[in-house]
Amino acid sequence: MKKAAKVTVKGQVLIPGDIRKRHHIEPGTEVRFVEYGDIICIAPVVADPVAAAWGMLAGGPSLAEELLEERKRDKDRE
Repeated sequence: MKKAAKVTVKGQVLIPGDIRKRHHIEPGTEVRFVEYGDIICIAPVVADPVAAAWGMLAGGPSLAEELLEERKRDKDRE
């Protein structure tokens, strides 16, 4: 998704409403600026990053199951 905004004379930028809603950015929300070379990322600061990340990988591939399957294949080849 590409969105654009202009920087004001005071250096302020308006974050589009749909992005604010999707990321729960409300008035007073603290944000962090991260630079990746020529790219600037804005991310909301979370009080407990571990709790915020909990369940992020749910529904994805299980590395433990893949390892067990690989070990089973190795055993079958012996």
